[in-house]
This record gives sequence, C-alpha cells and structure tokens, in this order.
Amino acid sequence: MREFFSSIKFKIILCVLALLVGFMVYSATTRGAATLPEAILGTIISPIQKASSNISNKARNSIDKLINADKYYKENEVLKDQIAELYGQIANATDIEHENQMLREVIGLKEENPDFVFSPPATIIGRETGSLFGAFTIDKGSLDGISKDDTVISPNGLIGIVTEVAPTYARVTTMLSPDIDIGVYSSREKVTGIVTGDIALAKEGKCKMQFILKDSDIEEGGISVTAGRSGIYPEGRVVGVVEEVGVEDSGLSLYAIITPVVDSNKINSVFVITNFKGKGLGYE
Repeated sequence: MREFFSSIKFKIILCVLALLVGFMVYSATTRGAATLPEAILGTIISPIQKASSNISNKARNSIDKLINADKYYKENEVLKDQIAELYGQIANATDIEHENQMLREVIGLKEENPDFVFSPPATIIGRETGSLFGAFTIDKGSLDGISKDDTVISPNGLIGIVTEVAPTYARVTTMLSPDIDIGVYSSREKVTGIVTGDIALAKEGKCKMQFILKDSDIEEGGISVTAGRSGIYPEGRVVGVVEEVGVEDSGLSLYAIITPVVDSNKINSVFVITNFKGKGLGYE
C-alpha cells in the first residue's frame, strides 16, 4: 500500500482530482462569467484578434489613401497656396508699415528742413562683403533723382554720400571711409575740424576729426555736426560723439575720435537729400 501512495499513478490521480475540484469551485463562483476553457481560449485568442484588427485598420487606411490620393494631393496643394498667401499678406503688411514709418520720418525731416529735397525712401539691397567702411547699395538711382555726391542720412544723423549712380540703384560710401572728408564743428564749443575715415579706427566703427586748433576747448562727450561749407553736406546734420581728444604727433594740432551716431551695419533704409539751400556752393 505504501508503494501505491508513492507511485506515479497516485500522483497523477491527485493532480486530476485537484483540477476537477478547482474547476468545480471556479464554475460555482463565476455564475454567468466565461467558463475556464473559454477564459483560457480568450486569453490565447485576444492578442491575435488585436493584431488582426490593427492590420485590418492599416490596410483600410492604405487602401483609402490609394483611392483618394488625388483628392488628398489637391487638398494639400490648396493648403500650401493658402499658407503662401497668408505669408505674403504678412510680408506685405510689414512692408507697408515700414514704408509708412519711413514716410512719417521723411515728413518730419522735411518739416524741420523745408529747403531739403528728398528722393523716395531707399532700402539697402546689398552690402560690400569684407568692407571695413560699411559701404552699401540702395534700391534708388538716377531715375529717382539721385546724383553723385548726394548726402545720405537717417533721421538720427549723417551716414555718408552717394559715390556711384545707376538708373535703378546707387552705391553709398559712409563716413568711415578714408575717401570721405566732412567739415564739422562741435555743437557745444563751436570748434571746427575735418572728419575723415581711418583704417585702424574703422575696425571699431569710428572715425577721426582732424585739424583742430591746439588751443581749442573741445571735450569728450560733445556732438559734432556738419558745418555745411563744402556745398556737399547741408549744415547741422549730426555726425557723431567725441569719444577721445588727443594731440597729433606733430604737436601742432589736436584730434578727436568720433563715434558716428548711425551704425550703417544696423540700418535697412536711408534718405537721400538730392538738393538743399547752398548745395554745390562750397566755400571752405
């Protein structure tokens, strides 16, 4: 008997009885729920059904895309056109606002200087790559009344002069260039001198006021403005701020380092003065 209870047959019988009892208990407690075989089968089949459903949905979407490809393409093109139109409207509104601002500024300049004649407001369309002196090209030329040596300004002050002209564009040379000489005086002390470009100073965005009498009382922080005696620049245009005053190597005169009030690298538009009282009547 002891051998029977330890035999494999007895162990198999116990396993079968345990399964039967478990099945009876499960059936008694679930009441209307899925049976154990159904639950087992559902557990096995559920992932398969899910995968099948996903594959079916993807297939359906792919077929839909193939069937309606032309429709979707046309809708996409319409949306692209609408987006492009909106961008165009935004850009146009920005351009109009910029133009209105420039017109307001030129009206203000005209009211302050009734003898000034301006070309239409000009936009910078190109800058000289690698130039130390900030030269640039504007979108207005001889057809807009612009001539060589016309004064170029912003509402804040002097920028330079026109040095080359074509019918629809012009090249502007700034006061940072050694090719430019501007007769100026300090607005506070009335000390006169000539502002010109300097290669070393141009790297710092500055220029030099020369030929200042040695006993002149010129101070740092003063404002230099155009003297208006050359017939090229009208009188009273702000040129820059005196940053430093020193004695020339010759010991015969003073010099001043000037920082222009307008940084030509940070502007997008300018005004060109095509005529003013005293233009061409130089007497320096």
